Amino acid sequence: MNTLVQRLSTLSSAEDFLDFFGLKYEESVLNVSRLHILKRFFQYIRQEQAMDIMDEVEMFRRLHALLAKSYADFVQSTPAKEKVFKVLQSADGQRVSLDSLRQTLKSHG
Repeated sequence: MNTLVQRLSTLSSAEDFLDFFGLKYEESVLNVSRLHILKRFFQYIRQEQAMDIMDEVEMFRRLHALLAKSYADFVQSTPAKEKVFKVLQSADGQRVSLDSLRQTLKSHG
């Protein structure tokens, strides 16, 4: 039997997931945010309660909704604002100048 979890384990790209769940998407959004969308999707899944007791239809519907929400986050915002990756959380929106990088390299020798 080909279970939902088995089918999901064969997916690897944002396009794969969006196509699997039948969600329409803009290529321009994916070009900028594909990894951020997937990371947010998995963050939402981890926050979910009782996924392990859902039947496959209910789980499919819930995952569909979570992926749609993840995608919508990046249609309405940007990766820099959403900060799903630690490097963006640490940067806190600050820009680093090329001169400051050069100074850092000189001081580290």
